[in-house]
Amino acid sequence: MNALPLFAVVGNAPGKQAELLFVWDQARPEAKAIIIFLMLFSIMAWSVMIFKAIQMRRAKKLNTFFTSEFKTQKTVLDMFDRRIQAEGCPLFAVYQAGSVELDARLKTPESGRKKFVSIKSIEHVKRLMENTVAQESLKLESGLILLAIAVSGGPFLGLLGTVWGVMSTFSGVAQAGSASLAAMAPGVAAALITTVAGLLVAIPSMFGYNWLVHNLRVLTVELDNFAQEIISKMETEYLEEK
Repeated sequence: MNALPLFAVVGNAPGKQAELLFVWDQARPEAKAIIIFLMLFSIMAWSVMIFKAIQMRRAKKLNTFFTSEFKTQKTVLDMFDRRIQAEGCPLFAVYQAGSVELDARLKTPESGRKKFVSIKSIEHVKRLMENTVAQESLKLESGLILLAIAVSGGPFLGLLGTVWGVMSTFSGVAQAGSASLAAMAPGVAAALITTVAGLLVAIPSMFGYNWLVHNLRVLTVELDNFAQEIISKMETEYLEEK
């Protein structure tokens, strides 16, 4: 995504600078306030998109490394016993939560670890891992609400400024008692700039939001599948067959 925030787009258009400055000078105070607000909103939206993209890319990379290591272990608690750490890895958080709980239920004061646990204990471990999956998904999802607000609210704020500006322009023309293109054009142009500002906020946010949501769904499915895989291994190794 090689776009820039709203203020950068305006500032990096040399051929249009005089035109934009003219429109800005003609804009009413309420239109300028909306444009400034949208500029700040654009900066925040781009900051969220960049941060979430880096976060999800790091999560995918750590998940890949952790999965490769997990496949080499002989028992489900092998990595836990070796005290391997992978901070920031969603799969590791799920594995660690399940392993800590299973280890606690296997330990006995007399003989260390038991060979088997009850199905009730396995169900408890399963629920704990499901909660961890939900928590990790919420961590990855945090901040996306700002992009959703930018997508839905940006155009409406721009439209508000446009309607307000057009209303003020026609009101001024009616009070003056004369309607000419020269009198109306500056006010209408200044009113339309708020819609442009709203679209410049909403369009990049829409693409960024959809891309991030897709990656979030992929990561969530991976977490669910991994949790089910660990539970299956735990049942195979530690659930006594009757």
